[in-house]
Amino acid sequence: MVKVAILGGGLTGVTLARLLCGRSHDVVVLEGEDRCGGLCRTRVENGFTFDTGGSHVIFSRDTEVLKFLIDLLGTNTIRRRRKTKILFRDRYVKYPFENGLYQLEREDCFRCLFEYIRSYIAAEKGELPAPKNFREWMYFTFGAGITDLYLLPYNEKIWKFPPERMSAHWVEGRIPRPPPEDIIKSAIGIETEGYTHQLFFSYPRRGGINALIEAMVAPVRDRIRCNFRVRSIERVEGGFILSDGKERIFADRCISTIPLHALISSCHNVPDRVRNACMDLKFNSLYSVLVGIEGEVPPYSWVYTHERGRGLFNRISFPSNYSPEAAPAGCSSILAEITFRCGDEIDRMSEEAIVSHVVDGLHGMGLIDDPSRIVHTSISRQEYAYVIYDLDYQKNIAIVREWCRTQGIDLVGRFSQFEYLNMDGCVRSAIDFVKGFP
Repeated sequence: MVKVAILGGGLTGVTLARLLCGRSHDVVVLEGEDRCGGLCRTRVENGFTFDTGGSHVIFSRDTEVLKFLIDLLGTNTIRRRRKTKILFRDRYVKYPFENGLYQLEREDCFRCLFEYIRSYIAAEKGELPAPKNFREWMYFTFGAGITDLYLLPYNEKIWKFPPERMSAHWVEGRIPRPPPEDIIKSAIGIETEGYTHQLFFSYPRRGGINALIEAMVAPVRDRIRCNFRVRSIERVEGGFILSDGKERIFADRCISTIPLHALISSCHNVPDRVRNACMDLKFNSLYSVLVGIEGEVPPYSWVYTHERGRGLFNRISFPSNYSPEAAPAGCSSILAEITFRCGDEIDRMSEEAIVSHVVDGLHGMGLIDDPSRIVHTSISRQEYAYVIYDLDYQKNIAIVREWCRTQGIDLVGRFSQFEYLNMDGCVRSAIDFVKGFP
């Protein structure tokens, strides 16, 4: 018998285990895979180190969480200044897009500036109605120029879901309206910086982002059960019986960090209304295509690609620019991210075809001048990657959360809370939960 069972050994799960054990709670982490990490897993192949759940770096506005993460890594950390670009009509434009307007053609620059100012003035005068969805929010916040040229096509590409059918509540506070003085400075070529909380980021020198998981797990490794995929959760008097189909574990408390879909499908006696609400919660999956090459890559951190003609990928990162130990001597690495929805055209492609498509795209962009320089390729698939906030999200999530509350199942982290939480948000959710834990 254990007091607290934590379902899932991703970043949230292992953070919970470390914090709860630090408060002398009896804890077991039940992880379905053969090792912990979730989206923060890392793969080492032919001397290359790749983060298989997409490119991850460490930054945060939350100073408590940021210090906690950096202290965990200790000397195994390296600090970098962001050098991020948007590939726009064969130009590598400064990121965020609104801070690189001076690098656009003059007509495009004028349109972005004019439409932003027009929208800003109308909003200040109360002449613009409050946006009812994500599409309207983009036009309301950035104006038609920036939205039409970059924001709309990029978000259509990454979400694979119509922006007019997405809620706007999730971006409020996450993405602020840029100050008009910054927009004007950007348009005339005076340097400005956006998203300053990520202007500098940290990354493990060795071990990829999974080094963070390993550091978190170190004092609680004996509390973790890998290869235990929870398939049955039964509420009984005094607690829960959890089973993987072979073994049964009794726990007084059940904290879930696994995706809600997996949780609800494992629970007994779930009302149809709750099951249906859970099934209606939408998400994107992710392919990460991992490429190792001889020689150097451009000195960028990552590059956003919103144009459909560039390829299926929406972001390209360069892990060997994060840490010199991420690639063998004389080599560099590239990671391309492709989001998809279950059953869509991308999901029906073979992994070999996806890798070939990415290599062709990187060559077409000039990031790989000679394909013969490629010495390694592989691919990773993550079923759960991004929460999609459709217009029914708030109704459906409320139904599922309320039922879990009545069953005494606690929900913590990205896919159990079903919120678009970055790494720092996952750690914050664990810290806040433990603060209130009896």
